[in-house]
Amino acid sequence: MRLLGSLTSPYVRKARIVLAEKKIEYSFELEDPWSEKSRVADANPLGKVPVLVLEDDSTLFDSRVIVEFLDSVSPISRLIPANNREKIEVKRWEALADGVLDAAVAVVLERRRPAKHKSEAAIKRQMDKIERGLAVMARDLADKPWCTGNAFTLADIACGVALGYLDFRHGQYDWRVLHPNLARLAAKLAERASFADTAPQDAQPAAS
Repeated sequence: MRLLGSLTSPYVRKARIVLAEKKIEYSFELEDPWSEKSRVADANPLGKVPVLVLEDDSTLFDSRVIVEFLDSVSPISRLIPANNREKIEVKRWEALADGVLDAAVAVVLERRRPAKHKSEAAIKRQMDKIERGLAVMARDLADKPWCTGNAFTLADIACGVALGYLDFRHGQYDWRVLHPNLARLAAKLAERASFADTAPQDAQPAAS
């Protein structure tokens, strides 16, 4: 398998962490979807990363689709529970964390617009989404060791990636003071090799 993506995209990072936790061998091919020379649109008509290219050259895109597929191809370290109620809880966490990411990326893009086109109202609207999302994440985590209880799941990966992206692109926003239980979770996740090895870095141009 081949994974197409950038070193900055949090959605790519989520897929890379799942690949590492599942111990699945793959090749990682750096692609900047914003470059005129990018091959991403050939694999994903939406022109977004990550894209997973399978052995038969078929492709999967959207990180949620990719990580669910990866969890199904290997029995190692199951990240999505088989029980439907527990699975929905994990997927709800993923949707919430991805929503925080979507808002955080939108703020980055808006702030990069020329001053005369930049909308502070749009930025505030997205920051409000981030703040509400984190508040619910902190409430639902409470004092549990992991997002859904006693087991490490995709919920923790999605949550950790969202928090990591806030550090990477929104360092001025001190979410740790507001939500110390999320800070404790982030610190615990940072000790895992899958998180340490995929920490975002600006090694190439990227919008996200």
